[in-house]
Amino acid sequence: MTDPAAKRDCQIYLLTPALLPPDFSEKLKAALGAGEIAALQLRLKNCEEDDWKRAIELLRPITATYNVALMINDRPDLAVAYGADGAHVGGEDMAVAQARKILGPNLQLGASCYNSRDLAMTAGEDGADYIAFGSFFPSSSKATGITSDVELLNWWSEMMELPVVAIGGITAQNCAPLVRAGANFLAVISAVWDHPQGSAQGVREMQQAITQA
Repeated sequence: MTDPAAKRDCQIYLLTPALLPPDFSEKLKAALGAGEIAALQLRLKNCEEDDWKRAIELLRPITATYNVALMINDRPDLAVAYGADGAHVGGEDMAVAQARKILGPNLQLGASCYNSRDLAMTAGEDGADYIAFGSFFPSSSKATGITSDVELLNWWSEMMELPVVAIGGITAQNCAPLVRAGANFLAVISAVWDHPQGSAQGVREMQQAITQA
């Protein structure tokens, strides 16, 4: 299983829509088959545990087939309970140290740090395997009102070893500055799932943009 926290050249970190469409498993297979993906983060909103369980059980065999890490948003307890590869927590979820305690030493842990250097450094100290900065561009998926500047990525990549994910409205058309600034991963949602020519073409265009950055 790919380790989404491993230091490497920039890769795609896919996030699911908040509501999975009926044909999502087919869209996912097409996306993962189109190129190398580091991780898939399952993001569900206003769902019961049974909904999470069904989604994890649907996606886990697919991500395993393509050697992609399955990360669970907000719920490290469910990552442990249903055999995911790790969890990602935000500032309004639970503390990174608490999430690490739940996950144990072997599962992966990511933390949203928005535009805060202090939050990012603390997250690393408390056991995060990677941190995420953003939003770098306007996003229809999650409007936090918090924006990040590319200089933050420059500073982090020069000073820190912990891998960093850039998130927020990232597309093939705007990602080049983030890649050049040292982002290890680009979190992508609509650029893949809403691509007019399908999710596979969305992945191919993102990968081409990363290579040409």
